[in-house]
Amino acid sequence: MDVKELLGRVGENLSVSRSFGTAYKKDGLLIVPVAVVAGGGGGGGSEIPSSHSDTDDTPESSGEAPSNDERPTGSGGGFGGVVLPIGAYVVKGEEVSWVPAVNVTLIALAALSVLRLLIRSAGRSRRRRHS
Repeated sequence: MDVKELLGRVGENLSVSRSFGTAYKKDGLLIVPVAVVAGGGGGGGSEIPSSHSDTDDTPESSGEAPSNDERPTGSGGGFGGVVLPIGAYVVKGEEVSWVPAVNVTLIALAALSVLRLLIRSAGRSRRRRHS
């Protein structure tokens, strides 16, 4: 896979269709799920110059100029992303309302992180007082 193809796939994955799910009707309501989509990626390529050869049996050591097909080349890339549901738009007649998604796991992790920071800062302030 080359870099252009990788970037094309990144574009497909970070589209509006990922952020807004397929709308559906239930009990006379139109429901449009919404999510936050974040991602990132990178890629690159390299061609090793003929002056950086590690072996002695290459065309460079025999005085011949290497063709472009004989030079070592490499390329690579990667992509990562996350999709987090945040809620849904609910349409009833001409009224539109927002219903947030409650992610209990995310709330618990945030609370534990805050608790950890509070405990650390309390421990540091105690050490400063006793010094």
